[in-house]
Amino acid sequence: MATKTEDYLGIESYNVVGTRPIRHDGTDKVTGRAKYGADTHTSGVLIGKTLRSPHAHARILSVDTSAAEALPGVKAVMTGADLAQHYEDKVAAIGEESVNLPDLIKNVLASDKVLYEGHAVAAVAATTSHIAEEALELIRVEYDVLEPVLDVRPAMEDGAPILHENLRMKSLGQTTDKPGNVASHFQHSLGDIERGFAEADVVVEREFSTQTVHQGYIEPHNATAYWNLDDQITIWTSTQGPFEVRDQVAVVLGVPASRVRVVPAEIGGGFGGKFRVYEEPTAAVMSRMTGKPVKMVMSRTEVLKATGPTPGSYMKVKMGATNDGSLVAAQAYLAYEAGAYPGSPVGAGAGCIFSPYDIPNVVIDGYDVVVNKPQTSAYRAPGATNGAFAAETVIDEICEILDADPLEFRLNNSAREGSRRADGPVFPRIGHDECVKAAMESDHYRSGLDGPNRGRGVASGFWFNGGGTSTVVVSVNADGTVSLVEGSPDIGGTRTSIAMQVAEVLGIPAAQVKPMVVDTDAIGQTDGTGGSRVTFATGWAGYEAAVDAKRQMEARAAKLWEISEDDVVFDGGVFRSRSAPEKSITFTELAGKLGATGGPVVGRAAVAGKAAGPAYAVMVVDVEVDPDTGKVDILRVTIVQDAGKAIHPSYVEGQMQGGVAQGIGWALNEEYFYNEEGDLVNASLLDYRMPTCLDLPMIETIIVEVPNPGHPYGVRGVGEVPIVPPPAAVANAIYDAVGVRLRDLPMSPGRVLKTLIEKNGGGNGRG
Repeated sequence: MATKTEDYLGIESYNVVGTRPIRHDGTDKVTGRAKYGADTHTSGVLIGKTLRSPHAHARILSVDTSAAEALPGVKAVMTGADLAQHYEDKVAAIGEESVNLPDLIKNVLASDKVLYEGHAVAAVAATTSHIAEEALELIRVEYDVLEPVLDVRPAMEDGAPILHENLRMKSLGQTTDKPGNVASHFQHSLGDIERGFAEADVVVEREFSTQTVHQGYIEPHNATAYWNLDDQITIWTSTQGPFEVRDQVAVVLGVPASRVRVVPAEIGGGFGGKFRVYEEPTAAVMSRMTGKPVKMVMSRTEVLKATGPTPGSYMKVKMGATNDGSLVAAQAYLAYEAGAYPGSPVGAGAGCIFSPYDIPNVVIDGYDVVVNKPQTSAYRAPGATNGAFAAETVIDEICEILDADPLEFRLNNSAREGSRRADGPVFPRIGHDECVKAAMESDHYRSGLDGPNRGRGVASGFWFNGGGTSTVVVSVNADGTVSLVEGSPDIGGTRTSIAMQVAEVLGIPAAQVKPMVVDTDAIGQTDGTGGSRVTFATGWAGYEAAVDAKRQMEARAAKLWEISEDDVVFDGGVFRSRSAPEKSITFTELAGKLGATGGPVVGRAAVAGKAAGPAYAVMVVDVEVDPDTGKVDILRVTIVQDAGKAIHPSYVEGQMQGGVAQGIGWALNEEYFYNEEGDLVNASLLDYRMPTCLDLPMIETIIVEVPNPGHPYGVRGVGEVPIVPPPAAVANAIYDAVGVRLRDLPMSPGRVLKTLIEKNGGGNGRG
């Protein structure tokens, strides 16, 4: 790892922030003692299973559950009729995405139609999993099978099969009268696009497509629910957003959110895919039916078929530049899959696609399109990777025409403080310049690349980063330790990154802070772990709570010494008197005297609406292409990223490396493969090909630190942006290696070989 800091930005030196302490949950994780969702065990628990549609598109004519109900050991059977039937037709935010509440209910259990293979239709609870599975086979569902539509392009055509008869497109803020599969159309514009292209000496316009891909978290979805006799509902689940789950369960069950308590377990990955509820409401209803807790754990096939992947997309990108290398115009047409219900991340894709650059004339049209696939969910910078694949590939082609170094071109056209995005916001202090410069100066970019069929590619990526609401409580203990209570599920080491910010304020080691993630009844509103917001926003709340505790401790020192509070100064973990320097006491010593000076010290803070600093990354990748098979091997990767301030550099490196690994999988192998009937035929990790350690070299990281002026320690979120540039960088490297441009993901061996054969007039170029 290398860290590059711009000294003139005034980055401070800290005692805890920027160091690499051992993570607080490390021992439990490596010894297997950490409790994940499926590890929840309660007395008398029943096992729940879900009946799922074998069809991608069909009307439900009837559901007969009588035989299942009669099976010994079956305690409950339910259908969509057992969920809330009266609900407000509105859109609500959940994590990094939004959802229409009636659609949310229909996705939990279908009512009149099934809209994808795997759509939940009914559920049972039984004394054993085997009995529950047998009961599912006894449920009789009569379907009227309809033609599915699986791609945005045919879905948008006149005469396409209609998923929702009442869906009307909202176009540029107005609702149209035409039924169809396009839920919405919006447009962002900046400058004069026609004039921009008229000024351009070089114009490149290309079409691109990406396929549906899954987040690939190792832990399947799970939920255990108990609807108590006092009408209080407790949900134990692995989730990125306990408060989001609470609110969704309340809507689906038609109860006040105050009656739902969500206890977050440890989480085995999410990447945006564990905000939406699936079986939590089902387990709760069957618990009410039986008076027993009900536990449900998805199989891997269910996870792939029935939970939210990221969208496939079709894109057209047109960009223009002058001969001196200035980008003057950019236009994009983005059509993203929403899956079965509206709500794709096309808006985020539109906000990110051109954001690394300062382009005076821009038009972006976005379309949210429903298709017969699972409703899409967020996946690490949702929508941004799609757009970057298209834009960064076109930029590489422009660089080739102009004979321009691809990083110098990006630097010359970089967005900077004061640049305006086409969707409106003006950038504050940002770090794309510094990332590009660090990539240019890297050992990787300066090194040679020898051998046939080898190539190097680069790409930039952008993500907004999230702020949101967080609450933290810190309590000072008599032995000088500090109990930290917060509500952000820990996916990437955020217990420690928040504890470190608390420790920095209080002048104590990170190990002296004891962090705990608690349930929705034990802490104030805290938005979910997504959007790269936790170290920024929950860390800020931790900082403010620690400042609150420090003020109280200063007052205790003043009381102990019988001096004015203004006479107390705190520095380096020691309280001193300004007027009598011989009076001093450490934080730990003073903690032992709290009982004698007024009792417990508890610091509290809640932050809301804080503006996170945008994030940038630049990737350099070397590949080798086998012209006989089309297989692409990754030889070397360097990812450069602006972290603002790396609270725990090891965790930042891990996020950067993980994002790159997922982005390379997206680039080369990963895709949902459907047959004509809409059946997902690769619904296992044997057939859904994710990269392993055998597919990747050690991923080199360079952390750039351009402090975010909107955070006490300069933090920018880091989790999202590293997945954005890999597909484009790999595509550009493949072109550099063998001279073919791939514009469809994944760039699998078959697709690469086919493109090589087409280029060489029927051969692969090897004679």
